[in-house]
Formats: sequence, structure tokens, C-alpha cells
Amino acid sequence: MTYDEVMDRLHQLADPEKVEFKKKKFGVVAHNSIGVYHKDLKELAKEIGGDPELALQLFDSGLYEGRLLCSKLFRPKHLTEELMEKWTATFENWEICDSFSMGIYAKSSFAVRKAIEWSGREAEFEKRAAFAIMAAYCMADKKADNAIFESFFPIIIREAKDERIYVKKAVNWALRNIGKRNIDLHRRASEVAREILDLDNKTAKWIAKDALREFEKKGLSVMGYPRSIYQRATVNPV
Repeated sequence: MTYDEVMDRLHQLADPEKVEFKKKKFGVVAHNSIGVYHKDLKELAKEIGGDPELALQLFDSGLYEGRLLCSKLFRPKHLTEELMEKWTATFENWEICDSFSMGIYAKSSFAVRKAIEWSGREAEFEKRAAFAIMAAYCMADKKADNAIFESFFPIIIREAKDERIYVKKAVNWALRNIGKRNIDLHRRASEVAREILDLDNKTAKWIAKDALREFEKKGLSVMGYPRSIYQRATVNPV
């Protein structure tokens, strides 16, 4: 499918009412958006298949939905640090941030390095991208050693006081996902959550309490990655 054909399809799917609905319902504020739902973009991406060159053209179109579609067509093996920096600097809401972080960044060879680097950024969605990568990396790399995830804990503690909603939710998300990777990381993530709970900060306490609430659920399923060492476990079985 050519660039012009894809753009025509996007405009056929457009619904301006969806732009306002996403803003009110999900807090998605996007410039140059025509109103195409994520599920429709996903179906279109399946029809097109992987196409890095087309993906780059769609991103450079400046159309919001074109950029979201880029995150579904581009393949992590073609990623460069230059592209990551270019794309991430444009993130304006959680939807596009998470689409790139989960769909491309966390599956790339730059995942750990950029997660650590961007965690110190000031821009809200650049920092969110760091923690979205951490959260997604838990599933993206099923063979990674625990030491990688252990290296994320000091960063999570350090940034647990950031009150911005899309940052604090991503910090919480990263902590929760690490705690569900295997039984040892579950134990360590629970300890980290209790350490965060002791911080004299409202946001930090919210992050910790929410994570502990999930960690302490009866019957919580822990994935057991890497499977060569661990097996899926059930925490606090009913």
C-alpha cells in the first residue's frame, strides 16, 4: 500500500467527534488529529504489514494518526538512537508515548540504555517513555537477567516523587510489572514499594500503596521469566 493510499484510508476512517471523546474520556490531547481509534489503526497495520519506509513517511506527515500508525508498522531492528530522539521529542500525550515505547522501543537493542537515560529527563512524556519502556521490557525480553531489572529500582525510588500524573502512573506501572516478572523480583519489588512508602511524599505513597495492593492480591500470577530458571508462580493462592 502506498503512502497516498494509506493517507486516503486514514481520512476515510476519520471522525472528528472521536477527537473530542478521547480528550474527555482518556485525556488524550493531540494536535493535527482527525479521530481514528487505536483498534482501527491496528487493523490497518495488519493489512499493510511491516514497512519501515512507509512508517517513516507517515511519521513525517505530521498527522497524529499517521504517527500512531508508524509505531505499528516500524520494526525495532531498523531503529536508531537518532530516530528515537526525534520521535520522542514530539510526544504530546500518553497514547503516542506508550505506542512507541511498547511497540518499538522496549523491543529494541536500545531499550535499557534509553530507559535509564530518559528517566532523568524533565519533559513529561520523555520521562514517561523511560518508565513505559521499563514496564514493557518485562515482557519484551524474556531472557533478561534479574540484574537489569534490579538496576531500575534506584531510578524508580528516585523518581517516585514526581507528581505529574502521566509520570507517576508510569513509575507505578514499571514497579508493578517488574514485580510480576518472577518470584524473586516480586519479593524485591515489594521491598522497594515499602521503601517508597516510607518517603515523606504524597505521590510516592500513592505509587507504593497501589503497587503493594497488587502484589498482595491473593492468587496473583507471576510470569516466571526467564523460563530456563523460573516457573510461573501464584502468589498468596486462595
